[in-house]
Amino acid sequence: MTRRQAWLTDLSVAALLLTAYVALLLATAPTLGYARDEGFYFQAARSYEAWFKLLVDRPLEALEQATIDRYWSANREHPPLMKSLFALSHWLLFEKWRLLPDAGTAMRLPGMVMGGLWLATTYAWGAKAIGRLPAVIAAVSLGAMPATFYHSHLDCFDVPVATMWLATTWAYARSLDAGGWRWAVATGLLYGLFLATKHNAWIFPLAVLAHVVLTRGRAVWSGWRRGRASLPAALLAMAVLGPLVLYGSWPWLWHDTGQRLVGWAAFHLKHDYYNMEFLGRTYWKPPMPLGYAWVMTAATVPTVTLALSVVGLSGAVRRLVTPYWRRWRRQAEAVRWDQPQRRSTELLWLLCILASYGPWLSPGTPIFGGTKHWLTAYPFLCLFAAQGFAAVCAGLTRGLEGATWAARGRRAGVKLAAAAVLVAPVVMTAHSHPWGLSAYVPLVGGAPGAATLGLNRGFWGYQTGALAPFINEWAPKNASVYVHDTALQSWEQLRADGRVRADLRGTLSIVGSSVALYHHEAHMARVEQQIWVVYGSVSPTHLGVYDGVPVAWLYLRPAAAPAAAPP
Repeated sequence: MTRRQAWLTDLSVAALLLTAYVALLLATAPTLGYARDEGFYFQAARSYEAWFKLLVDRPLEALEQATIDRYWSANREHPPLMKSLFALSHWLLFEKWRLLPDAGTAMRLPGMVMGGLWLATTYAWGAKAIGRLPAVIAAVSLGAMPATFYHSHLDCFDVPVATMWLATTWAYARSLDAGGWRWAVATGLLYGLFLATKHNAWIFPLAVLAHVVLTRGRAVWSGWRRGRASLPAALLAMAVLGPLVLYGSWPWLWHDTGQRLVGWAAFHLKHDYYNMEFLGRTYWKPPMPLGYAWVMTAATVPTVTLALSVVGLSGAVRRLVTPYWRRWRRQAEAVRWDQPQRRSTELLWLLCILASYGPWLSPGTPIFGGTKHWLTAYPFLCLFAAQGFAAVCAGLTRGLEGATWAARGRRAGVKLAAAAVLVAPVVMTAHSHPWGLSAYVPLVGGAPGAATLGLNRGFWGYQTGALAPFINEWAPKNASVYVHDTALQSWEQLRADGRVRADLRGTLSIVGSSVALYHHEAHMARVEQQIWVVYGSVSPTHLGVYDGVPVAWLYLRPAAAPAAAPP
């Protein structure tokens, strides 16, 4: 295979992964309820969309500060990239061209595309660094996690920022390999889009700087002593182009820039604390448990993926540490790195994992968002899992050397091994829908075991989507529905899309409702008790259950309930 043929093959596989994943997300989106935060981003996207329309019709008016402040103050605590894409997708693909069935799906589509790009980029880097079959395993393993599959549907920023982290890291690695300015400029531009996606981008330079120090620190220091800058060009591009792209893409920053940047930073550095159950205890203020991120990763990432990533990580750490160990043992002849590019890449992946989990080494970091906070680490874990798979297959092949049938069956055996590695995560993820945030791996006993351990069953009120058919069937005409943890904006989007009846009104008042939803979290038990008191009944009409674990339930006032509600 020529170099061009190899490039076309990898491009085709990456495009297939992207297209297939986006198609799967689109096919499964209608049964997934809108999460609480999605409602706020729907509202912001509509405000931005109105500004874009004004920019087309009356550009001078649109660029006035008063106009920018009116339209761009919505959700100003988060940068603009994804909300702008949500707005443009809704305007063009739904309102103008009617290419999508409803407004909610149109606003979710950019996030889904970012999810597809996440898998495609993982494959592209894995194919170059490890090989095509391991790269496919890395990409599919990334998509076949209940948490990543759930978040890839959403009109949110968590999968997009993980995609931008991966893409920026890849471009940075390519800039080191290729030299020159082309990939360096690409790194700077991608970092600007990364900054414009979510504040995880503030952490990313720590991983890159650590990589520079560990791989070429001596050369950098030597260059500075001689008065010559020898930092990678990508770092300069990130420092210059990144802020320019952020500024150019965010009209909110065009006026009172310094003050507004400070306000953006302050919002996240002093973020509110929310309630989160962990091992039977609800945490709502510091100190937070230091083991939270690690336990939740083990409890939610398919165990075969995690086990292979440990194998891959162990091999990488051994390759990284051995030269320094030998130097310490004074075995100078073995100090050099035999494969510097491979080790540089492995070190970069490892540093990105550490940077992604780093904030949860502090007991003061809020844990309000569960596993979504460290999704940025998962593609690198999956790339290490691909290396682990390759190492296991190589070990098995060596163990069979000399057998006459081994050579003939090797390829078939490796493909069967790949299928065996992927089947459990794929089945588990398919089974988790539409309860993705309630899914736990067999290592902790699945959803029932996690409930027994006292791990959070769900949050964000997204479970309303799974209850929608029962609400539509049993709610009285023109009923007021207490939506509990579902944002009213998310409820209104369900109504606008026809997923709940148009005559049903959402409310945050239990007293004023005749239908009540309850999304279970340990600290919300008092809400259910209030429903019991107001409704005069402790019996829900319907339970939303995942693997035998109640996750959300539906109450009807006795006067509004049918004589015999369906089971």
